[in-house]
Amino acid sequence: MLLQLHVINAADKRRLMDIYAESNLENTDYFYPELTDKQEAVRRVERDFLNYLETAFLSSGENTLLIWEEQGIWVSALRLYRMREGFFYIEALETRPDFRRSGYAAKLLCETTEMLKKTGPFRLCDNVDKQNEASLATHRVCGFSVVSENGYDYLQEETDEGSYGMEFFFA
Repeated sequence: MLLQLHVINAADKRRLMDIYAESNLENTDYFYPELTDKQEAVRRVERDFLNYLETAFLSSGENTLLIWEEQGIWVSALRLYRMREGFFYIEALETRPDFRRSGYAAKLLCETTEMLKKTGPFRLCDNVDKQNEASLATHRVCGFSVVSENGYDYLQEETDEGSYGMEFFFA
């Protein structure tokens, strides 16, 4: 079932961090390379991530955190940015490792596009790592096409040579 979050309550924070646990661990080397205590580094990354979601991402009122819930468990999530009227950008599509290869990311992406279709014509962009065959296949199954050999980060306004630019267009 698709859930749309515009605020994160205390009980939801752990459920959300369970989805992003693998990425948060990987991000410790980037954000806190000086910390040898990985548990403390993960706590800090989680704190920073939740702070970003609450004070920047959700506070705009334009963005939505989308979650796929299966039998009461949050299994997949993404951030949906409304860049302007009819133009959206996806970031941080992730599925819990213990629920991968079960089609949950595809369900989340497809339900996202169905939800947006109800608002009228739109363009939905995402970047997918060139080495991530599973994510590329998931995006294609959901109607996305590769539109550029290099992705474009609309938030940082920079090109990403390590990813493809993907797009879903609904007229």
